[in-house]
Amino acid sequence: MEAIRMLQIATYLFVLTALGGIAMSWIRFSLGKNPASWLAMAHGFLAAAGVTLLAYAVFMLNGPGMALVSLLLFLGASVGGVVLNLYYHLKDQPLPKGIVLAHAVIAVIAFVLLYMAAFTDG
Repeated sequence: MEAIRMLQIATYLFVLTALGGIAMSWIRFSLGKNPASWLAMAHGFLAAAGVTLLAYAVFMLNGPGMALVSLLLFLGASVGGVVLNLYYHLKDQPLPKGIVLAHAVIAVIAFVLLYMAAFTDG
């Protein structure tokens, strides 16, 4: 499979991931509680699948440089997600809003770069 098609599939996975992230952010910021564990796990599994495909496209199929930058940012965002899960969610402590926002902002920037790499001619 060619790199661009793989990047496009990774983009679709990250769209699903983002929908879960939006739902979890709404729960945290509007309702003031942590999201359900199943939603957090689905979000993480979809993100891991997207990162795996993105890494494969970048390293094995020689994807564009912008995709590499996107991968690095998604890996950075995943650190925030792991911290949120292991240090707060699993201990049933409120998710810190600052980490949630940083996680989201980094992921959105990574997504925009991935979208540009996957769907633009340049």
